[in-house]
Amino acid sequence: MLEPFSPGNRRRTLFLLAAVAVLAVAAGVVGIDDNPIGISLVMLSATSLVLALAHPWRASAQFRRLTYVSALGFVVLLVLGIALQALVELTGMPGLVDQLLGVAGTAFLLGAGFLCVPGLVVGVSGTLLMRRRERGQRPAA
Repeated sequence: MLEPFSPGNRRRTLFLLAAVAVLAVAAGVVGIDDNPIGISLVMLSATSLVLALAHPWRASAQFRRLTYVSALGFVVLLVLGIALQALVELTGMPGLVDQLLGVAGTAFLLGAGFLCVPGLVVGVSGTLLMRRRERGQRPAA
């Protein structure tokens, strides 16, 4: 669990976490409302966050699990976000409840887009790279 913060991995982890902060601040300065550069900066920030946790992994199975969890999380968060947004639109709830459900639905949709998608990219890339590396290490029969 704390493998990214072990002495051998600490420097790279801290560098990636610093990149998360810098990219997030840059995205905030540029703005992400209909701005491809800002959205790209947010995606790079989220990808750096996922990499900060996953960079010590050396087996394709770990990256495969990340792929599965990210895909499942994407579907679940997307369904929850859409369901909450539809609930807000279709029902006439009191103002505070309506706002809280709207915020929760938006948070689920943002989590699906800005966290699960980078997780999928890192998971698939890591699976392919580690599988190729594992094949190269097997002795010839």
